[in-house]
Amino acid sequence: QVQLVESGGGLVQAGGSLRLSCAASGRTFANYAMGWFRQAPGKEREFVAAISRLGVTTYYANSVKGRFTISRDNAKNTAYLQMNSLKPEDTAVYYCAAGQRTDTSDSGLRYDYWGQGTQVTVSS
Repeated sequence: QVQLVESGGGLVQAGGSLRLSCAASGRTFANYAMGWFRQAPGKEREFVAAISRLGVTTYYANSVKGRFTISRDNAKNTAYLQMNSLKPEDTAVYYCAAGQRTDTSDSGLRYDYWGQGTQVTVSS
């Protein structure tokens, strides 16, 4: 089992920045690829970004490319999502996920463990 806990969400004005963290415990963190997903009210969950086990490869949704950066610190068992130039349409609950059956997949089905989510609200 892997336990994931997100933090860092909040309310920010459009154009602002937030840094989300995902703290992992339970298993060897470096054995898992990490992904960030989000779900806005009334919408399906969507992929945001993913990073490979050693952080060599990253992958982003087109909607966040150039604004968001995913990273990880395997010594701290933590993954991060730096979000810059935030837009109102980025408002959602953000979830981190861990998976052994993937490297940098954009499919939620490839991830085995999920956090509880953290709310990000961007005001216009």
